[in-house]
Amino acid sequence: MAAGSDGFFGIRLESIGGLGAHLAGQLLAEAGVLLQGLNGAHFSSYGSEKKGSPVKSYVRFCAGEQDVRTSSPIGRPQVVAVFHEALAGDPNVIAGLGPDSTIIVNTTATAEKVWRRLGIGPARVGVVDAMGIAAQEGSRVNTAMLGAVVAACPFIDPAAVRETIRATFQRKYPHLVDANIRTFERARHELSVQAFHGEEAKGTAGATGAPAAYGYLEAPIGGTILNPGNSVLKDLTASRQGFIPIFQRDACVDCGLCDLVCPDFCLVWEEEPHESGRSFVRLRGIDYRYCKGCLKCIDACPTLALTEAREEEGYAAAHTVPLYSWIEGDGRPSKAVAEPVQANLGSRRNGSS
Repeated sequence: MAAGSDGFFGIRLESIGGLGAHLAGQLLAEAGVLLQGLNGAHFSSYGSEKKGSPVKSYVRFCAGEQDVRTSSPIGRPQVVAVFHEALAGDPNVIAGLGPDSTIIVNTTATAEKVWRRLGIGPARVGVVDAMGIAAQEGSRVNTAMLGAVVAACPFIDPAAVRETIRATFQRKYPHLVDANIRTFERARHELSVQAFHGEEAKGTAGATGAPAAYGYLEAPIGGTILNPGNSVLKDLTASRQGFIPIFQRDACVDCGLCDLVCPDFCLVWEEEPHESGRSFVRLRGIDYRYCKGCLKCIDACPTLALTEAREEEGYAAAHTVPLYSWIEGDGRPSKAVAEPVQANLGSRRNGSS
Protein backbone atom coordinates (compact mmCIF):
# COMPACT_ATOMS: atom_id res chain seq x y z
CA MET A 1 0.00 0.00 0.00
CA ALA A 2 1.74 3.16 -1.26
CA ALA A 3 0.44 5.59 1.34
CA GLY A 4 0.87 9.34 1.28
CA SER A 5 3.19 11.42 3.44
CA ASP A 6 0.67 11.25 6.30
CA GLY A 7 0.77 7.45 6.33
CA PHE A 8 -2.72 7.05 4.86
CA PHE A 9 -3.95 5.81 1.51
CA GLY A 10 -6.74 8.21 0.58
CA ILE A 11 -9.62 7.42 -1.79
CA ARG A 12 -12.11 10.13 -2.75
CA LEU A 13 -15.35 9.29 -4.52
CA GLU A 14 -16.87 12.21 -6.44
CA SER A 15 -20.51 11.75 -7.35
CA ILE A 16 -24.05 13.07 -7.27
CA GLY A 17 -26.95 11.95 -5.13
CA GLY A 18 -28.65 8.83 -6.46
CA LEU A 19 -25.58 7.05 -7.86
CA GLY A 20 -24.67 5.29 -4.61
CA ALA A 21 -21.22 6.73 -3.83
CA HIS A 22 -21.86 6.66 -0.08
CA LEU A 23 -22.70 2.96 -0.15
CA ALA A 24 -19.68 2.24 -2.36
CA GLY A 25 -17.37 3.93 0.14
CA GLN A 26 -18.99 2.05 3.01
CA LEU A 27 -18.56 -1.32 1.27
CA LEU A 28 -14.93 -0.56 0.48
CA ALA A 29 -14.11 0.47 4.05
CA GLU A 30 -15.89 -2.55 5.55
CA ALA A 31 -14.03 -4.94 3.27
CA GLY A 32 -10.64 -3.47 4.17
CA VAL A 33 -11.19 -3.09 7.91
CA LEU A 34 -13.35 -6.10 8.78
CA LEU A 35 -11.95 -8.69 6.37
CA GLN A 36 -8.37 -7.62 5.65
CA GLY A 37 -7.14 -6.36 9.01
CA LEU A 38 -6.46 -2.84 7.79
CA ASN A 39 -7.31 0.20 9.84
CA GLY A 40 -9.44 2.84 8.18
CA ALA A 41 -12.33 5.24 8.21
CA HIS A 42 -15.15 6.27 5.92
CA PHE A 43 -17.54 9.21 5.82
CA SER A 44 -19.40 11.22 3.21
CA SER A 45 -20.07 14.90 2.68
CA TYR A 46 -23.20 16.20 0.97
CA GLY A 47 -25.90 18.84 1.21
CA SER A 48 -29.57 18.07 0.74
CA GLU A 49 -30.38 14.38 0.45
CA LYS A 50 -31.78 14.34 -3.06
CA LYS A 51 -30.87 13.02 -6.47
CA GLY A 52 -28.49 15.21 -8.43
CA SER A 53 -26.86 17.05 -5.53
CA PRO A 54 -23.04 16.81 -5.18
CA VAL A 55 -21.67 14.04 -2.97
CA LYS A 56 -18.12 13.34 -1.81
CA SER A 57 -17.29 10.07 -0.09
CA TYR A 58 -13.93 9.58 1.62
CA VAL A 59 -12.10 6.36 2.54
CA ARG A 60 -8.80 6.25 4.44
CA PHE A 61 -6.72 3.11 4.87
CA CYS A 62 -3.58 2.50 6.88
CA ALA A 63 -1.70 -0.38 8.50
CA GLY A 64 -3.51 -2.25 11.25
CA GLU A 65 -1.14 -1.02 13.95
CA GLN A 66 -1.60 2.64 12.99
CA ASP A 67 -4.34 4.75 14.55
CA VAL A 68 -6.75 6.87 12.52
CA ARG A 69 -6.85 10.19 14.34
CA THR A 70 -8.34 12.39 11.65
CA SER A 71 -11.74 12.76 10.07
CA SER A 72 -10.94 15.68 7.78
CA PRO A 73 -11.68 15.58 4.04
CA ILE A 74 -9.00 13.97 1.90
CA GLY A 75 -7.19 16.81 0.13
CA ARG A 76 -4.37 14.81 -1.48
CA PRO A 77 -5.90 11.50 -2.54
CA GLN A 78 -4.09 8.56 -4.06
CA VAL A 79 -7.25 7.62 -5.98
CA VAL A 80 -10.16 9.78 -7.17
CA ALA A 81 -13.20 8.05 -8.67
CA VAL A 82 -15.57 10.28 -10.65
CA PHE A 83 -19.01 8.66 -10.88
CA HIS A 84 -20.43 11.21 -13.33
CA GLU A 85 -18.43 12.39 -16.33
CA ALA A 86 -19.81 15.93 -16.17
CA LEU A 87 -18.17 16.42 -12.76
CA ALA A 88 -14.67 15.81 -14.07
CA GLY A 89 -14.16 19.38 -15.20
CA ASP A 90 -14.87 20.85 -11.76
CA PRO A 91 -11.59 22.11 -10.19
CA ASN A 92 -12.78 20.92 -6.76
CA VAL A 93 -13.25 17.39 -8.10
CA ILE A 94 -9.74 17.04 -9.50
CA ALA A 95 -8.01 19.15 -6.83
CA GLY A 96 -5.11 17.53 -5.01
CA LEU A 97 -4.11 15.09 -7.74
CA GLY A 98 -0.38 14.47 -7.78
CA PRO A 99 1.90 12.75 -10.32
CA ASP A 100 1.39 9.42 -8.52
CA SER A 101 -2.39 9.77 -8.19
CA THR A 102 -4.94 7.85 -10.21
CA ILE A 103 -8.20 9.38 -11.38
CA ILE A 104 -10.95 7.03 -12.60
CA VAL A 105 -13.79 8.44 -14.69
CA ASN A 106 -17.09 6.83 -15.64
CA THR A 107 -16.99 7.47 -19.39
CA THR A 108 -16.87 5.91 -22.83
CA ALA A 109 -14.03 8.21 -23.91
CA THR A 110 -10.39 7.17 -24.06
CA ALA A 111 -7.96 7.84 -21.23
CA GLU A 112 -5.97 10.27 -23.35
CA LYS A 113 -9.07 12.25 -24.28
CA VAL A 114 -10.11 12.46 -20.63
CA TRP A 115 -6.61 13.54 -19.59
CA ARG A 116 -6.54 16.36 -22.11
CA ARG A 117 -10.06 17.41 -21.18
CA LEU A 118 -9.11 17.59 -17.50
CA GLY A 119 -6.10 19.76 -18.26
CA ILE A 120 -3.93 18.18 -15.57
CA GLY A 121 -0.23 17.44 -15.42
CA PRO A 122 1.39 14.03 -14.88
CA ALA A 123 -1.12 11.49 -13.57
CA ARG A 124 -2.61 8.06 -14.12
CA VAL A 125 -6.01 8.20 -15.80
CA GLY A 126 -8.43 5.29 -15.72
CA VAL A 127 -11.62 5.01 -17.75
CA VAL A 128 -14.49 2.56 -17.43
CA ASP A 129 -17.98 2.49 -18.90
CA ALA A 130 -19.62 2.04 -15.51
CA MET A 131 -23.00 3.26 -16.71
CA GLY A 132 -23.03 0.86 -19.65
CA ILE A 133 -22.00 -2.09 -17.51
CA ALA A 134 -24.62 -1.33 -14.88
CA ALA A 135 -27.35 -0.96 -17.50
CA GLN A 136 -26.45 -4.27 -19.13
CA GLU A 137 -26.27 -6.17 -15.85
CA GLY A 138 -29.38 -4.63 -14.28
CA SER A 139 -27.54 -3.02 -11.38
CA ARG A 140 -26.23 0.43 -10.49
CA VAL A 141 -23.18 2.56 -11.17
CA ASN A 142 -21.79 2.31 -7.64
CA THR A 143 -20.77 -1.36 -7.75
CA ALA A 144 -19.18 -0.81 -11.17
CA MET A 145 -17.11 2.10 -9.87
CA LEU A 146 -16.28 0.05 -6.79
CA GLY A 147 -14.82 -2.63 -9.05
CA ALA A 148 -12.74 -0.03 -10.89
CA VAL A 149 -11.40 1.39 -7.61
CA VAL A 150 -10.43 -2.08 -6.38
CA ALA A 151 -8.58 -2.70 -9.67
CA ALA A 152 -6.60 0.50 -9.08
CA CYS A 153 -5.73 -0.47 -5.48
CA PRO A 154 -3.78 -3.77 -5.56
CA PHE A 155 -3.69 -4.04 -1.75
CA ILE A 156 -7.49 -4.45 -1.62
CA ASP A 157 -8.57 -8.08 -1.90
CA PRO A 158 -11.37 -8.44 -4.51
CA ALA A 159 -12.67 -11.51 -2.68
CA ALA A 160 -13.17 -9.45 0.48
CA VAL A 161 -15.15 -6.85 -1.43
CA ARG A 162 -17.25 -9.52 -3.16
CA GLU A 163 -18.09 -11.05 0.21
CA THR A 164 -19.04 -7.63 1.59
CA ILE A 165 -21.28 -6.91 -1.41
CA ARG A 166 -22.99 -10.27 -1.02
CA ALA A 167 -23.56 -9.84 2.71
CA THR A 168 -24.88 -6.28 2.33
CA PHE A 169 -27.33 -6.94 -0.50
CA GLN A 170 -28.43 -10.30 0.85
CA ARG A 171 -30.12 -8.63 3.81
CA LYS A 172 -32.58 -6.45 1.85
CA TYR A 173 -32.20 -7.16 -1.86
CA PRO A 174 -31.22 -10.83 -2.31
CA HIS A 175 -32.43 -10.80 -5.92
CA LEU A 176 -29.80 -8.16 -6.76
CA VAL A 177 -26.78 -9.94 -5.33
CA ASP A 178 -25.63 -11.75 -8.47
CA ALA A 179 -26.19 -8.72 -10.75
CA ASN A 180 -24.09 -6.47 -8.52
CA ILE A 181 -21.28 -9.00 -8.22
CA ARG A 182 -21.21 -9.41 -12.02
CA THR A 183 -21.11 -5.62 -12.34
CA PHE A 184 -18.24 -5.42 -9.85
CA GLU A 185 -16.22 -8.07 -11.64
CA ARG A 186 -16.79 -6.67 -15.12
CA ALA A 187 -15.71 -3.17 -14.15
CA ARG A 188 -12.68 -4.52 -12.31
CA HIS A 189 -11.49 -6.26 -15.45
CA GLU A 190 -12.61 -3.61 -17.96
CA LEU A 191 -10.91 -0.64 -16.28
CA SER A 192 -8.28 0.83 -18.62
CA VAL A 193 -5.50 2.85 -16.97
CA GLN A 194 -2.86 4.89 -18.76
CA ALA A 195 -0.02 6.93 -17.25
CA PHE A 196 0.69 10.39 -18.63
CA HIS A 197 4.05 11.98 -17.88
CA GLY A 198 4.03 15.03 -20.14
CA GLU A 199 3.03 18.53 -19.12
CA GLU A 200 1.36 19.59 -22.36
CA ALA A 201 -1.94 20.04 -20.55
CA LYS A 202 -1.97 22.59 -17.79
CA GLY A 203 -4.78 23.14 -15.35
CA THR A 204 -5.76 23.54 -11.75
CA ALA A 205 -4.92 20.03 -10.61
CA GLY A 206 -1.52 18.82 -9.53
CA ALA A 207 0.73 18.79 -6.50
CA THR A 208 -0.53 22.15 -5.30
CA GLY A 209 -3.94 20.68 -4.53
CA ALA A 210 -7.00 22.72 -3.77
CA PRO A 211 -6.65 26.49 -3.35
CA ALA A 212 -6.31 27.81 0.17
CA ALA A 213 -9.42 28.71 2.14
CA TYR A 214 -10.59 32.31 2.08
CA GLY A 215 -8.75 34.74 4.32
CA TYR A 216 -10.34 37.80 5.85
CA LEU A 217 -9.35 39.91 2.84
CA GLU A 218 -10.89 37.59 0.22
CA ALA A 219 -13.91 36.19 2.07
CA PRO A 220 -17.22 36.92 0.32
CA ILE A 221 -19.95 38.84 2.08
CA GLY A 222 -21.90 36.56 4.39
CA GLY A 223 -25.23 35.34 3.06
CA THR A 224 -24.36 36.17 -0.55
CA ILE A 225 -25.60 33.63 -3.10
CA LEU A 226 -22.88 33.63 -5.75
CA ASN A 227 -24.45 30.92 -7.91
CA PRO A 228 -28.25 31.31 -7.77
CA GLY A 229 -30.24 28.24 -8.70
CA ASN A 230 -32.79 30.28 -10.62
CA SER A 231 -30.25 31.67 -13.07
CA VAL A 232 -31.25 31.42 -16.73
CA LEU A 233 -27.71 30.19 -17.34
CA LYS A 234 -28.02 27.31 -14.88
CA ASP A 235 -26.67 24.02 -16.24
CA LEU A 236 -28.24 20.85 -14.80
CA THR A 237 -26.10 18.48 -16.90
CA ALA A 238 -24.21 17.21 -13.87
CA SER A 239 -27.43 16.17 -12.13
CA ARG A 240 -28.43 13.65 -14.82
CA GLN A 241 -27.83 10.00 -14.07
CA GLY A 242 -26.87 8.84 -17.54
CA PHE A 243 -30.22 8.85 -19.35
CA ILE A 244 -32.12 11.61 -21.14
CA PRO A 245 -35.41 12.00 -23.02
CA ILE A 246 -35.19 11.97 -26.82
CA PHE A 247 -37.81 13.99 -28.71
CA GLN A 248 -39.32 12.82 -32.01
CA ARG A 249 -41.22 15.69 -33.61
CA ASP A 250 -43.07 13.46 -36.11
CA ALA A 251 -44.77 11.50 -33.32
CA CYS A 252 -45.78 14.51 -31.21
CA VAL A 253 -49.42 15.68 -31.06
CA ASP A 254 -48.63 18.74 -28.90
CA CYS A 255 -50.94 17.61 -26.09
CA GLY A 256 -48.80 19.32 -23.44
CA LEU A 257 -48.90 16.46 -20.93
CA CYS A 258 -45.10 16.41 -20.80
CA ASP A 259 -45.04 20.09 -19.89
CA LEU A 260 -47.45 19.49 -17.01
CA VAL A 261 -45.07 17.04 -15.30
CA CYS A 262 -41.71 18.65 -16.13
CA PRO A 263 -40.35 20.15 -12.88
CA ASP A 264 -37.81 22.39 -14.61
CA PHE A 265 -39.73 23.85 -17.59
CA CYS A 266 -37.09 22.61 -20.04
CA LEU A 267 -39.57 21.89 -22.86
CA VAL A 268 -39.57 24.60 -25.51
CA TRP A 269 -42.85 25.68 -27.12
CA GLU A 270 -43.46 28.11 -29.96
CA GLU A 271 -46.50 29.67 -31.59
CA GLU A 272 -46.87 28.94 -35.28
CA PRO A 273 -49.41 30.54 -37.66
CA HIS A 274 -51.94 28.37 -39.42
CA GLU A 275 -53.60 28.85 -42.80
CA SER A 276 -56.93 29.21 -40.99
CA GLY A 277 -55.65 32.40 -39.42
CA ARG A 278 -55.35 30.91 -35.95
CA SER A 279 -52.09 30.27 -34.14
CA PHE A 280 -51.07 26.90 -32.75
CA VAL A 281 -48.54 26.18 -29.99
CA ARG A 282 -46.14 23.40 -30.94
CA LEU A 283 -43.39 21.64 -29.04
CA ARG A 284 -40.03 22.44 -30.64
CA GLY A 285 -37.74 20.38 -28.44
CA ILE A 286 -35.81 20.25 -25.17
CA ASP A 287 -33.32 22.65 -23.64
CA TYR A 288 -31.00 20.08 -22.10
CA ARG A 289 -29.26 22.71 -19.97
CA TYR A 290 -32.31 22.63 -17.70
CA CYS A 291 -33.11 18.93 -18.04
CA LYS A 292 -31.98 16.91 -15.02
CA GLY A 293 -33.02 13.58 -16.53
CA CYS A 294 -35.95 12.77 -14.26
CA LEU A 295 -37.73 11.22 -17.31
CA LYS A 296 -41.21 12.12 -16.03
CA CYS A 297 -42.06 13.46 -19.48
CA ILE A 298 -41.56 9.99 -20.97
CA ASP A 299 -44.08 8.45 -18.58
CA ALA A 300 -46.61 11.14 -19.47
CA CYS A 301 -46.21 11.03 -23.26
CA PRO A 302 -49.07 9.06 -24.89
CA THR A 303 -47.54 8.81 -28.39
CA LEU A 304 -43.92 7.78 -27.68
CA ALA A 305 -42.70 11.11 -29.01
CA LEU A 306 -40.47 11.17 -25.94
CA THR A 307 -38.34 8.09 -25.34
CA GLU A 308 -35.53 7.18 -22.99
CA ALA A 309 -31.95 6.83 -24.22
CA ARG A 310 -28.52 6.72 -22.71
CA GLU A 311 -26.84 10.10 -22.95
CA GLU A 312 -23.91 10.02 -25.34
CA GLU A 313 -21.17 12.60 -25.29
CA GLY A 314 -22.11 15.69 -27.30
CA TYR A 315 -25.73 14.66 -27.96
CA ALA A 316 -27.33 17.17 -25.62
CA ALA A 317 -25.23 20.05 -26.90
CA ALA A 318 -26.03 19.18 -30.52
CA HIS A 319 -29.79 18.70 -30.02
CA THR A 320 -30.69 21.26 -27.37
CA VAL A 321 -33.31 23.87 -28.34
CA PRO A 322 -32.68 27.14 -26.45
CA LEU A 323 -35.46 27.98 -24.04
CA TYR A 324 -34.39 31.61 -24.01
CA SER A 325 -33.32 32.04 -27.62
CA TRP A 326 -33.48 35.81 -27.29
CA ILE A 327 -30.60 35.86 -24.80
CA GLU A 328 -27.47 37.08 -26.54
CA GLY A 329 -24.94 39.80 -26.12
CA ASP A 330 -25.42 41.30 -22.67
CA GLY A 331 -28.21 38.82 -21.92
CA ARG A 332 -31.05 41.37 -22.04
CA PRO A 333 -33.83 40.81 -24.57
CA SER A 334 -35.40 43.56 -26.55
CA LYS A 335 -38.66 44.93 -25.18
CA ALA A 336 -40.61 43.60 -28.15
CA VAL A 337 -39.43 40.07 -27.40
CA ALA A 338 -39.24 40.16 -23.61
CA GLU A 339 -42.80 41.21 -22.83
CA PRO A 340 -44.65 38.37 -24.62
CA VAL A 341 -42.11 35.80 -23.39
CA GLN A 342 -42.43 36.91 -19.78
CA ALA A 343 -46.22 36.95 -20.07
CA ASN A 344 -46.18 33.42 -21.48
CA LEU A 345 -43.91 32.15 -18.70
CA GLY A 346 -46.17 33.73 -16.11
CA SER A 347 -49.28 32.10 -17.53
CA ARG A 348 -47.57 28.68 -17.64
CA ARG A 349 -46.58 28.90 -13.99
CA ASN A 350 -50.05 30.05 -12.99
CA GLY A 351 -51.58 27.01 -14.68
CA SER A 352 -53.40 28.77 -17.50
CA SER A 353 -53.08 27.77 -21.12
